[in-house]
Amino acid sequence: MPTAVVLSGGANLGAVHVGMLRALIEADVRPDMIVGTSVGAINGIYMASRWNAAGVDGLDALWTHMRRSTIFPTRLVGGLLGFLGKRDHLVPPDGLRRLVDDHADFERIEDAPIPLHVVATDLLTGLDRRFSSGPAVNAVMASAAIPAVFPPVVIGGVPYIDGGVVNNTPISHAVDLGADEVWVLPAGTACGLDEAPASALGIALQAVTVLINRRLQRDIEIFQDRCTMHVLPPLCPLMVGPSDFGQSRDLMDRAYLSSVDWIRSPPDASCDLSALLTHPHHR
Repeated sequence: MPTAVVLSGGANLGAVHVGMLRALIEADVRPDMIVGTSVGAINGIYMASRWNAAGVDGLDALWTHMRRSTIFPTRLVGGLLGFLGKRDHLVPPDGLRRLVDDHADFERIEDAPIPLHVVATDLLTGLDRRFSSGPAVNAVMASAAIPAVFPPVVIGGVPYIDGGVVNNTPISHAVDLGADEVWVLPAGTACGLDEAPASALGIALQAVTVLINRRLQRDIEIFQDRCTMHVLPPLCPLMVGPSDFGQSRDLMDRAYLSSVDWIRSPPDASCDLSALLTHPHHR
């Protein structure tokens, strides 16, 4: 039974994946493939060559030291040019590319020790595209190119943007690749903010994450009869702003405890898995 781990998008909430991944590794879950979108692709390229306790410790350290200025360095002139139509993005991608490039152990996706597949959106057709071969960093950058925030990534003459726009939690691709058992790791979305984000960047990120998480419930309903599916419950309440990286430690710890509890006492086979998204564990 081929086993897939599916990592969703979720911007700074990608720290949630770290706690979930730690729980899976401790439970001796060994994937035959990793399928990721956006921040799930970033975490995926890291874990595809480090699926062990030391690997998740390294990813933990990476998120612990991550700051907004690393991923979203704001430059007033660049942002203004973006709003005026002189540039197709608000934030330069240099910091994110440097982070991905520094932690990728392989140059081409097909060389990943655990087969890696990342999903991006074709900006011209609006369809999702799975990258299973080719330059790894370019594919991950395309998958994580949040529209309007980062510039599209051109691959083979085609501009690509964040895969989450079309397929934020690519269960469909895992099933298409032949996975019989699928572990779904949803980063979730901020569901308990007291007030709206104050910055244009924060509002853009929050709007995108709310929009793209709506498809997951439908996909679970479609595919839960076609494979053995395990949907780790997202955290709720979540009161983390969309560009706030200062709470990664808390997100990782909460996700780990919640996931350990869920793995030890999973719902029975008749459970409506999609209900986990509206009634997750509260910790």
